[in-house]
Amino acid sequence: VLFSPQEIVSEESEEESNGVNLMEFSDEILLHILSYVPCTDLVLNVRRTCRKLATLCLDKSLTHTVLLQKDYKVNKDKVKQLMRDIGKEIYQLNMAGCYWLPSSTIDHVTRCKNLVKLNLSGCHITSLRLSKMLSTLQHLRSLAIDVNPGFDASQLSSECKATLSRVLELKQTLYTPSYGVVPCCTSLEKLLLYFEILDRSREGFMLSGQLMVGESNVPHYQNLRIFYARLAPGYVNQEVVRLYLAVLSDRTPENLHAFLISAPGSFAETGATKNLLDSMARNVRLDALQLPKAWINGSGLLQHLKFNNPFYFSFSRCTLSGGHLIQRVINGGKDLKSLTSLNLSGCVHCLAPESLSRKAEDDIDSSILESLVVSCCNLRHLNLSAAHHHSSESIGNHLCQLLSRLKHLLSLALPVCSITDVTASVEKPPTTPHLVPQTFGRKVRIGIQTYPRNLADQANQKIESSVFWALMGSLRFLETLEIIGSSFSSAMPRNEPAIRNSLPPCVRAQSVGDSEVAAISQLTYLQSLTLAQLPNILTGSGLVYIGLQCQHLRTLSLANLGMMGKVVYMSALMDMLKHCKCLRDLRLEQPYFCAGAQFFQALSHCSSLQRLCIVSRSGTLQSDAVMSFMANCLEVIMCHMFMGESLTVCKNLQQSIVRSFQAERPALNVVISPLLHEDLTEVIRDVPMRHLDEITLFKSRVAEEPPNLWW
Repeated sequence: VLFSPQEIVSEESEEESNGVNLMEFSDEILLHILSYVPCTDLVLNVRRTCRKLATLCLDKSLTHTVLLQKDYKVNKDKVKQLMRDIGKEIYQLNMAGCYWLPSSTIDHVTRCKNLVKLNLSGCHITSLRLSKMLSTLQHLRSLAIDVNPGFDASQLSSECKATLSRVLELKQTLYTPSYGVVPCCTSLEKLLLYFEILDRSREGFMLSGQLMVGESNVPHYQNLRIFYARLAPGYVNQEVVRLYLAVLSDRTPENLHAFLISAPGSFAETGATKNLLDSMARNVRLDALQLPKAWINGSGLLQHLKFNNPFYFSFSRCTLSGGHLIQRVINGGKDLKSLTSLNLSGCVHCLAPESLSRKAEDDIDSSILESLVVSCCNLRHLNLSAAHHHSSESIGNHLCQLLSRLKHLLSLALPVCSITDVTASVEKPPTTPHLVPQTFGRKVRIGIQTYPRNLADQANQKIESSVFWALMGSLRFLETLEIIGSSFSSAMPRNEPAIRNSLPPCVRAQSVGDSEVAAISQLTYLQSLTLAQLPNILTGSGLVYIGLQCQHLRTLSLANLGMMGKVVYMSALMDMLKHCKCLRDLRLEQPYFCAGAQFFQALSHCSSLQRLCIVSRSGTLQSDAVMSFMANCLEVIMCHMFMGESLTVCKNLQQSIVRSFQAERPALNVVISPLLHEDLTEVIRDVPMRHLDEITLFKSRVAEEPPNLWW
């Protein structure tokens, strides 16, 4: 519970009449309450209310770590005052994604002489400013920065390089071909690299992945324990990461225990990378592994790699068969109790004994999944999306029934076709609504099912053999759930090949609709929900149940539900939104979506909403309704709408929003654009990476990275 200064100190007579005075609570209780208040509010506001709070707000437990990364109301002046008041007390400072702060804000970080951890990812910073700042931070051991065009390592002072030589953890996001500060970090134990380099400059020139002469031999990896690289699509990113890997291939660090490379599309293996993997197989024992699919497919690599106490595996998009998974990775269930996160997204044959003669749509081998569940009984994050995992008719061997044994799951991603009740989809012929074509052509009029009036009736009406309903009932503490059609592709892809034409859903998925969505409402602690390509949504009534029961829901992403030619769930969505008081992020992707007055009026009930993204081919919007919504919802700092409106309408609305609200919302980021406009890629490249990666672009996020990869 958060308390404003006025609530804390005013109306004391009313508090006394109720027998409760907040100031009479113990210091321990008050400190716990204050820990939920943003640090800027504590130091700049709450501290000034009374003597007791003035002391408590400066307690080391509250000032040791300062998190500004999602404090969208913070501005340059507040940061300056904060650093002036408590700079010497700050040991960990996270300003990640504070894209709206001018680069001069970084100058005030020099007051934090005792900093040990500093995260400036997404902040504007030049080589000279970085040099000046790091020169004063002699105790720094963990650093996260961006490397932008114009970065010049020769501008780093000797004092700055001395600080970097003591840094043990480095996270570096590259927007230009460069080693950044890696050559200066001679004691690195953890290196995280994010490659976001575009193949072409804004002027249309092709970029080269070659680095400056004299830099190629200086990275120091001898103490490295964790190496992680995530590549955005593009040839230049692949060229540059190979240069980073070249040193590793010459000499593999003895203490390396996590090696992870996330690369979309095709990233071919070379002689150097093969030497690196061979060296790893001989010299190290890993706890975490992720490799490009081309490095694993058809090779015996997994048979030779040795593992210690693995906590994370990702075989995303690999052709790894279930037989190989059991034999070479799970090792008969002897060594995988330590595994907490597993990503098998797009691994289409991972639940089949072999992949040579198998079709992707064939039934899974339940014994493989059972071995996986038994061996990895402590899994907390599991991703099985982007594949056809069809269960057979064998009693008790349905995928949902086996997954219900994983009682520690916190996040789960499944393909829509995997949750189908086999008896319902096999024994009963599909009714007319199931056969509605997923096209943009002539609309078909269909009958509307009737639904129970309350959740209890819904549960009683469901057949006891509904395996998905039972699964949701068994995973009571699940916080993140993704149910995504195996053939779904977003109209705004980035980390996958751009496929603009929507593919029809899997035949097994045709019966998944409102009752399955209603089953999700059993997840009382659900915080993030993604539903994509559920073809049998007829009214969206299940969404209302989720709104009523899942009161902790913060992130909601809905895409291509029901008929493609009409938004059949609009009424239910508006009813749902009226109950989502904690919702912060909303992403909607649906053709023909009408963002009108009624929708925005319902959305205005989401008082905590911060970010909104709507992607709709042939979709429409009402400018007045958008402006009214922005005026009513004071927390909204991101509005991205990619619709079917003209460029003129979009530009005028974008300019109006910025002109009206930018001054009072420093972090405001607005992008209104025609979805199919030829310059859309240029528009997207200007979106702050925080928003682009977390909400604007659709992707599965379960087990995308190892847990707690960065603080």
